[in-house]
Order: sequence, then C-alpha cells, then structure tokens
Amino acid sequence: MTLFNGFSQPVAQAQQTFRLILKALSEPGFLVTLADCPQWAALSPAATGVLLTLADGETPLYLTPTLHSESVQASLRFHTGAPLVQQLSTAHFAVFDHQLTDADLNTLPCGEEVSPESGATVLVQIASLAQGASLRLRGPGIKTQRDIAPLLPAPVKTYLLNRPRHFPLGLDFILACGNQLLAIPRTTHVEVC
Repeated sequence: MTLFNGFSQPVAQAQQTFRLILKALSEPGFLVTLADCPQWAALSPAATGVLLTLADGETPLYLTPTLHSESVQASLRFHTGAPLVQQLSTAHFAVFDHQLTDADLNTLPCGEEVSPESGATVLVQIASLAQGASLRLRGPGIKTQRDIAPLLPAPVKTYLLNRPRHFPLGLDFILACGNQLLAIPRTTHVEVC
C-alpha cells in the first residue's frame, strides 16, 4: 500500500483551491483550473484537490468501486480524516466516474424540507468538459445564461434535466476532468440547447 502525497503547501493550496471551488459553485458552469493538485491513482488532480479541500472528519464520503483502492482509502483517512461509507444513503459527498447509475443518484440523500443542506454533493469524473451535448444553464450566479458541453454520463444528464426533487432539495454536482472542474448546484436550471 502506498500513501499518496497531499498538497505540497497545505495551507496556501487548500485556501486557493477552496476559492476556486467556491467560484465554480457560485458561478455555475464556469470552468476553473486547480493548479498543482496531486493525482491519486484513478482520481484526477481536480478530484483529489476537491477531496483534500472539502472532505473532513464530519463528511461521510462514498467512493465508487472503480476509484476506491486501498492506497486512496488510506490517503483519504490520513490527509482528511473523512469517514468512508459503503451505503450511498449515508454519504454527504460521493465520488463517481462514468459508470454511475440512475439508482446511485436516487439513493443519495437529497435533503429534507427542514434541512435541505443535508443533500449530497456529487463529484463525477468525466472524459471531457467540452465535447458533449450542449446544455444551457440559468439561475443564481449566471447573468442571463451560460452554455456548457460536458460529456455527461446519461444518468447525470437525465437527473439535471428532470430534477426529481424540487428546490431546495436535490444534489449539487461538481464535474471534474484532469485538473479542471465546473459545478452545477441544485439552484441551477438546466436545459438542452
């Protein structure tokens, strides 16, 4: 088993990465680049940077089996202290690749009327942030509209277009590819261009 390195300058890099993730979440569809993030096995640098920044001892974390290795598990425990969970229904943060299913998304917590903030954040590693079908985003953080074209797994696209839960309930998505990411929070209306 290998223990992967975290940030080389933990405080400065975590602060910078946090600011960029916040920008992506507050400006849905805006592409940000996370510089100098390590890659942990099948986890991209952007995915690793998000986990090093947002995961902590109070963030139950689910990793899809294709991204879950003994070294990744040990590194997450060492660097973040995040408890790894096997049940999607107990995850506050879930990391998937293109193999996620409709059932996965439907099992994740979407929050409750009295505590909508308990809905999960879903990080999905995808092959491209610019070579998929065109989608138009509208809502908070977008002046009029923003067009994006991430290569989404079908279940994610279906979820975003149909939103089975009405705001304020739902899932927040972070899409990662290489060292870049964009976010589509639950407040964002998504339609096909």
